[in-house]
Amino acid sequence: MLRLAPALLLLGLAVAMPLAGASAQERARQRSPAPATARLSFIGLADKAQVPAKLTVRFAITGMEVVPAGQAARNGGHHHLLIDTELPPLDQPIPSDFNHIHFGGGQTEAEIALTPGKHTLQLLFADHNHVPHDPPIMSERITVEVPAAAPEKPRSAAAPGARVFFIDLQDGATIPSHARIRFGAEGITVTPAGTASPNGGHHHLLVDTELPALDREIPSDFNHLHFGRGQTEAELSLPPGEHTLQLLMGDHEHVPHDPPVMSARIRVRVVADGQPVVAAQPAPHAHGAGAGAGAARTPSPNDAAVYFVYPRDGDRIYPTSTIRFGLRNMGVAPAGVAKPNTGHHHLLVDVGPPSFDAPIPADLNHIHLGGGQTEYKLTLPNGRHTLQLLLADENHLPHDPPVISERITVIVAPGGPNARRRR
Repeated sequence: MLRLAPALLLLGLAVAMPLAGASAQERARQRSPAPATARLSFIGLADKAQVPAKLTVRFAITGMEVVPAGQAARNGGHHHLLIDTELPPLDQPIPSDFNHIHFGGGQTEAEIALTPGKHTLQLLFADHNHVPHDPPIMSERITVEVPAAAPEKPRSAAAPGARVFFIDLQDGATIPSHARIRFGAEGITVTPAGTASPNGGHHHLLVDTELPALDREIPSDFNHLHFGRGQTEAELSLPPGEHTLQLLMGDHEHVPHDPPVMSARIRVRVVADGQPVVAAQPAPHAHGAGAGAGAARTPSPNDAAVYFVYPRDGDRIYPTSTIRFGLRNMGVAPAGVAKPNTGHHHLLVDVGPPSFDAPIPADLNHIHLGGGQTEYKLTLPNGRHTLQLLLADENHLPHDPPVISERITVIVAPGGPNARRRR
């Protein structure tokens, strides 16, 4: 049974968390200097506060600059959130696990989910190598409490025959400690959490646990992983040993459907990274199975084009803005639906184009619109960001030739389009 502290950063905002790769045996690292006046704190979150199970945690730092992981900068670094744990060694990279959440993209807020009960939260700043500064820049360690008892909720109807399944993963497979797990669905549309849709829902991965109550919201913790942005794959980190995995669809409120749409519960054996693994065989009738690297790409018309309706290159936008997409000479079809000259949108945020010979990754920088959406409400921190659109076929594989927009730059400002430009 997986035994972990009861707290989880929703993968809908942290599926793409950089891995620090620290270990207890790692040698001490040289620490970056920090000014003694630097201060780190939570915004609007006090010690002993009562909080909802899902809350947005915001970080404030003074005397230092927030820069992404991997970018060395004087008096610069990025945030880490420690949940239900003590401070790690200060002369080593901060671990990357469920208790040590990395914000290597330079994020200054995150949505987290906590189980009922008391929890501790603490912020720790670190340099480009995830090593705390000298002196360390950390917040006060606070305690928060989540009230118990989720009420019974009405269940959404699912179409007869709807099913979910693992792609390229079967019962008894051996997988590495860090493995990419892919989800398939048939007879039900994958839609983001919060978006009510007939016969629609999003994936939940149950790790080392039984099915939860089917008339209540699926818990959000280390054993119940939510993919509320409509993700169809995830990077999973598990300790070596025997584990169980099961998929369960939930509706826009994370409540299982009636009847429940769930996969078989499978057993996997996890071995340390670098050790031999037994290749998983494609699940029988798995839709889209085999669409890995090197798979045949779907042809597209030479005159097809994808573009931004809003915003345009150089625009100033609000921190939360609806991004709208346009498409010429092709049609939009949901992921999993194979039709000639069609595909679905992917929004690339602050990242260059991925490989065109492999399925597009699903993380915070590669947002899948597998339900056939032509717009997306995006939340970004203040500052300069890049956006790009890439169309892909039913297996999330870019077409041949690729249908990709220009890469535009937008400036996020609290006042949006009317914000005064800096001189």
